[in-house]
Amino acid sequence: MRTLLLMRHAKSDYPAGVPDRERPLAARGERDAVAAGIWLHATFPAIDQVTVSPARRAHETWTRVAPYVEVGDVQEDARVYDDWGANLRDVVAGIPSAARTALVIGHNPGIEEFTLSHATTGDPRARERVLQKFPTSAIAVLHLPNAWVDAHGCALAAFAIPRG
Repeated sequence: MRTLLLMRHAKSDYPAGVPDRERPLAARGERDAVAAGIWLHATFPAIDQVTVSPARRAHETWTRVAPYVEVGDVQEDARVYDDWGANLRDVVAGIPSAARTALVIGHNPGIEEFTLSHATTGDPRARERVLQKFPTSAIAVLHLPNAWVDAHGCALAAFAIPRG
């Protein structure tokens, strides 16, 4: 079994004149990203593969999460940002087969849509919470029965909204 952790970046700021890709985290986002790192440490202390959007707010989220987890490989992938995550299936399919736990830090609507369209089984309460809202810093935990490329039919095991 493989575990895919889909995390929406922490709360960002909206400084005037700053392009979307360069928006930093807000003070609340900095706190929430640390809380997410603490939650991950308690739940998944070792992560084999991390894939991060090239957006500044996603990188700043990862920077605050990273001290709390043991990680194998970290990579940036523009497809997590492009088209708001429309190509997440390709990103997940590209996770190395040796990885058992992977974290993707990205954006909505892509993170939420991937979770809802691929997690066809699992905890109905978690699914209901995702349907209500996939807020910043939230993490969906999906269990995949086979290969990363076989993401359809995975189970939504949990949905966490860490707050700092």
